[in-house]
Amino acid sequence: MHRLLLLLTCVLAACSAATPASSAEGLGVQRLRCEYLRDPLGIDETRPRLSWIVTSDKRNQRQTAYQIQVASGIEALADGRPDRWDSGRIESDRTTFVEYAGKPLASRDRCYWRVRCWDAQGVPSDWSEIALWTMGLLEGSDWSAEYVSFADDSPVHKDSESLYLPAARQYRKDFEAAKKVRRATVYATALGVYELHLNGQRIGDRYFAPGWTDYDRRAYYQTYDVTGLVQQGDNALGAWVADGWYSGYVGFGLLVGIGTESIGRYTYGKTPAVLAQLEIEYDDGSRDTISTDASWKVTGEGPIREADLLMGEAYDARRELDGWASPGYDDSRWDPAVLAKDQPRVTAQFVEYRDPEQPGQAPQKHSRPIDLGFQRPRLEAFPGEKVVVTQELPTQSVTRQGEGTYLFDLGQNFAGVIRLKVKGPVGQRVKIRYGEMLHPDGRLMTENLRTARATDFYTLRGDPDGETYQPRFTFHGFQYVELSNFPGEPTKETVTGLALHSDTPLVSELECSDPMVNRLIENIRWTQRANFLDLPTDCPQRDERLGWTGDAQAYVAAAAYNADIGAFYTKWLRELMESQRPGGQFPGYAPYPFQHEWSFGTAWADAGVICPWTIWQAYGDTRVIDHCWPGMVRFMEFHQRTTKDGLGIAHGNSWGDWLAQEDQPPLEYIDTVYKAISAQKMIEMAEATGRDAAADRYRAYLDRLKRAFADKYFDDDGALKLTMQTAYALALQADLVPDELRERAGADLAARIKANGARMATGFLGTRPLLPTLTATGQNDLAVFLLQSHEFPSWGYEIDQGATTIWERWDSYTRDDGFGRHNAAMNSFAHYAFGAVAEWVFADLAGIRADGVGYGRVTIRPMPPTPGSNGDHEPIDWVRARYESIRGPIRSEWRVDGDRFELTAEVPANTTATVHVPADSAESVTLDGAPLGETPGAELTGYEAGRAVVRVGSGVWSFASRHGMGTAEEAITATAEGGE
Repeated sequence: MHRLLLLLTCVLAACSAATPASSAEGLGVQRLRCEYLRDPLGIDETRPRLSWIVTSDKRNQRQTAYQIQVASGIEALADGRPDRWDSGRIESDRTTFVEYAGKPLASRDRCYWRVRCWDAQGVPSDWSEIALWTMGLLEGSDWSAEYVSFADDSPVHKDSESLYLPAARQYRKDFEAAKKVRRATVYATALGVYELHLNGQRIGDRYFAPGWTDYDRRAYYQTYDVTGLVQQGDNALGAWVADGWYSGYVGFGLLVGIGTESIGRYTYGKTPAVLAQLEIEYDDGSRDTISTDASWKVTGEGPIREADLLMGEAYDARRELDGWASPGYDDSRWDPAVLAKDQPRVTAQFVEYRDPEQPGQAPQKHSRPIDLGFQRPRLEAFPGEKVVVTQELPTQSVTRQGEGTYLFDLGQNFAGVIRLKVKGPVGQRVKIRYGEMLHPDGRLMTENLRTARATDFYTLRGDPDGETYQPRFTFHGFQYVELSNFPGEPTKETVTGLALHSDTPLVSELECSDPMVNRLIENIRWTQRANFLDLPTDCPQRDERLGWTGDAQAYVAAAAYNADIGAFYTKWLRELMESQRPGGQFPGYAPYPFQHEWSFGTAWADAGVICPWTIWQAYGDTRVIDHCWPGMVRFMEFHQRTTKDGLGIAHGNSWGDWLAQEDQPPLEYIDTVYKAISAQKMIEMAEATGRDAAADRYRAYLDRLKRAFADKYFDDDGALKLTMQTAYALALQADLVPDELRERAGADLAARIKANGARMATGFLGTRPLLPTLTATGQNDLAVFLLQSHEFPSWGYEIDQGATTIWERWDSYTRDDGFGRHNAAMNSFAHYAFGAVAEWVFADLAGIRADGVGYGRVTIRPMPPTPGSNGDHEPIDWVRARYESIRGPIRSEWRVDGDRFELTAEVPANTTATVHVPADSAESVTLDGAPLGETPGAELTGYEAGRAVVRVGSGVWSFASRHGMGTAEEAITATAEGGE
């Protein structure tokens, strides 16, 4: 890799020197991506899609044409010889998901590429910097490696009262590189989780590879460029392998007595295995391949004595095998590796629930025999973002708890591990416990971990210079760390937090005049990072950590504002589609290791439509529709089969509006609403992909739903019969309220909220649409009031109790009652569902949203509250927001100053925007200090709803107006009615 970077640098310099400066008004091409990723290695899309952004420091700049060149080597591009593909000049403004159309791609192909574009005057830009992608192993015959394991004669563990935590294994192989190495590449995977080492160095920086998937269907593999690590002469390749999701403890299986032998481990198999293939190309063109096979050696006598994602890791530094992955290491006492396919067959009983066959019956547990022996899964290139350490968190304070026991506060709840620095006598065993919160008396709170032990152990080797430990094969959700049996007096440097999550780049910033809201945005982002660890989980701390579909569908749009989630969701949507049940319903979580109670829940199941639709909306990616379409069609058939008299029914798990503060709408109401939501999204996706007949089918179905809904749930006078806040919010979100009644419904919803002491009463389903529907129906002041509230239940209330992340329950902890209000075991302090409000903050309060799909056109329509509208807090009077869309940066900065409204809008090159400026009149609006009509590139298209509507091209635009909002006739205040 180092050699590649050096070569790239030299060639780029040469290209820059050889390319004359263009006069394209500064038009440039940046941020090249292949399948959402920067320079991905080992992909298996044979027609990969290429994306870039166009930049310019001038206004009204757009791309009118582009040219892509792809070559097998960077020298070929420098010499103008793109031997894989030269698109020629393509007259198009497209910059996203341009499908490769060059020579057919084969396994191992290297593809260097660059782009240039032409502006509106036909002037070309400079060539972009050179980017890279490589192809993986596309055919089964490309693999010579075999899965290898160790001779495992241990019995199947069946005792739910004790934990079975086997040691991690180390594998190694000496080999010789006989000639000078031109390139070396490793392809690797595991049934379990693995970490590769080559000549004493760790390969890469990813954790928990290959990631969680349904191993009965596939295993992902990763590709690593190790050119800089392989040396001519003697070498050694090694691998650590631990249970991971494959055979370790998963979810709440142990808690509720389901899974293999009712203990929640061995979900996919009994014995982990590893597969690795190192391919070396020499300068003379010859090749060598070093593959896992029976000639490898393995030991379980190394330092990692226990390794489990839920339970933790135990590390005995006295057993370290120095140099184990270096050439010449004496492995004579190691065992021969065993081909995994030669392991003996092992059977066990798998316990889970089964949906009843007759209506009115409840799901019941049942057991079936399963084979825990080796099953070779299909191999696919990993399509997502790797899990890495993204941030280090220093200790904020250290408190002595007792003799040898100390508590460390890292100041922020997050997911990850620690780096421990310690010096002490050989054999001393330090116990490391983790917790998100403290009891009022200062003790570590661990009740919410349930059966997840979440404890690490470190046994010292007695190094007089001190020792450092960092877990490899576990992670925890925590803010506090307790060390017991610690030698000496620790300092703040003893413990450093290491935040671990899938490397989804953050793409937004937001700050406003309310410090609590600023902290809320940070809390939401920390919670997303803690739960975006290979898949979108519900929580990172307890015995769950599952890809809950209800949480995912409620939060996915907010997630897309916070981070680039395209590749991350591409990966998880595979698991979601493959978890689909035989009846067409999507389950409550994916991957789906076992069934607990019903196989699905209303609104949870609809993630199978909502999540693909949202990814398409955010990025303009229609391939995600095509990949998910068969599963979505089967799901809509399930919806249609379970429609009675044009309405939904009560079926499945009764989660409904989970954790609502008032009686939630009946399940059949929620089912009707989500049938409509999914049908509408299917219509839009069908139309976008040319599936016109399907669009007509779903439109007819939706029309029947709307008619039946209106007949059942509206009074003759136009009022909704159900009075719950969630009932109003969901009906408005699903467009089940006729246009002529929407404003009335919004006013009725506002009245319900005010009658509840101006407080929310919604749960996971109702909270997401609550503020958006209020704003959309003329109740924006109330929406902003709820955002800024500090009364229970609210985001501000949670923050006042010390929250640094989003909690599962608004009052999971209170300063007055501690954890006494709820079952402490059901309190997650990193649960992002209620963080869905970030979608409204960006889309409405800041006013940044796509006009269509993929941000080809943008709407900037900030929604400031009326001055004086909040009787409890100073209303928000300025916002600064920035969102790095797939087409480039979008910025909205607004301020209310007396009767003056100021707005700065930034629009990416190659994009247009419609800007809505609050104003007394269109004539009161200025742009760059001059009347609107005097500024080239800005067109006043109308004046509506107290806003001047202006169409602009790319660039930075500074508006000012007399805002015309006046002051609120009556300030909203929280009252004692309907309080805690």
